[in-house]
Amino acid sequence: MERSTVVTEDATPRTAVVTGANRGIGAAIAQRLMTEGYRVAGISRSGEAPEGVFAAVGDMRDTASSIDAAFTAIEGHQGPTDVLVANAGINKDTLVMRMSDEEFTDVVDVNLTGVFRCVRRVTKGMIRRRGGRIVLISSVVGLYGSPGQVNYAATKAGLVGIARSVTRELGARGITANVVAPGFIETAMTQELPEATQKQYLASIPAARFGQVADVADAVTYLSSEQAGYISGAVLPVDGGLGMGH
Repeated sequence: MERSTVVTEDATPRTAVVTGANRGIGAAIAQRLMTEGYRVAGISRSGEAPEGVFAAVGDMRDTASSIDAAFTAIEGHQGPTDVLVANAGINKDTLVMRMSDEEFTDVVDVNLTGVFRCVRRVTKGMIRRRGGRIVLISSVVGLYGSPGQVNYAATKAGLVGIARSVTRELGARGITANVVAPGFIETAMTQELPEATQKQYLASIPAARFGQVADVADAVTYLSSEQAGYISGAVLPVDGGLGMGH
């Protein structure tokens, strides 16, 4: 059975932008929103996106010539953004005593400042239209901690502060900002972890399994929906109980 198209009050399809939509969790989110009837665009450095998703090239480290240009291209193709899913991120893992300034600041620039740049860009239009959904993809690591990931954990924890500050600033305008915090999800990135680390995580997950990208996409789809209009500033774990609400 075909899904009904998600529309705004003027009967036009709602639009969504997913950063880092070229692979893994981002690709799954983009595909899921598309099946729900959204017009979906993806932003990535490679300019790749799943079939049917409008692809824009964008580097989270560059505001004017990259992020602004990507959103301008997207708006020209599908109109203003109703839903932003900020998923793009990198990791440069090493123990804190060995971590260089560049390894710390590079991760911050993409994972945290890059999210700020995207949020700032879309909120102007959302304010004018008095509505919008912002979903930031964090990680259980942001609240749970992880050795060798001081930089990554700091950025993922920082997303909570962004979402809650945006909620207090813009909540009265019909704009929500929430965080989804995945646990151990089977992706190319997590498969690079040593086997011993993977076994350690599995032993600590009450659900006794690793998550799938579809689990994260389900959570994002709900928080992007009209039905989630009274949920804002929340952190939704998708981790099989690993973090237990941390």
